[in-house]
Amino acid sequence: MALREIRIVGDPVLRTPCDPITTIDDRVRSLVEDLLETVDMDGRAGLAANQIGVNLRAFSWNIDDEIGYVLNPVVVELSEDEYQDGDEGCLSVPGLWFPTHRAWYARVVGTDLDGREVVVEGTELMARCLQHEVDHLDGMLYLDRLERSVRKKAMRAIREQL
Repeated sequence: MALREIRIVGDPVLRTPCDPITTIDDRVRSLVEDLLETVDMDGRAGLAANQIGVNLRAFSWNIDDEIGYVLNPVVVELSEDEYQDGDEGCLSVPGLWFPTHRAWYARVVGTDLDGREVVVEGTELMARCLQHEVDHLDGMLYLDRLERSVRKKAMRAIREQL
C-alpha cells in the first residue's frame, strides 16, 4: 500500500474519462489499497483513481468513520425534488471551496474486488461525495457544475494559486 500523490487541476488525467475495470488483477487490488490508504486522512471525503494518476473507474470514500471503495460505479438514482447547495471542495483543487448544487440523495451501483455487486447510497455529504467522485471518473471537476459567476471567481482563484 502507498499514500499516493494527488493530481492537481490542470493535469490532463483529471479531464480524461476513466476506463472500465474489466479484469480484477493484482494491479486493481493494489489500486484499491492505495485509494483506501490515501483517502484515510482527516479532511478527505473521497478519492477517484484518476486523482492519483490511474485512468480506471474506481473510487474510495471516507464519510462518517466509514471507509470504502467501489469499482465501475454508475449513478443509478438521484433525488429529483430535494437538493443541497453547500460549499464543495476537492483534493485536486486544494484550499478552495465553492457553493455547488447537488442532489440531496444519491445511489451508486458497482462491484467489489470479488466481482459482487455493491450498492452505495446516502444523503447530504455521502450523496455529495458519490456524485463528486463519479464526476471525476467521467472527466469532470466540481468546477464544471458551478454557476457561471462563481466559476469565474473559482478560475481566477486557481490562477492566483499557480
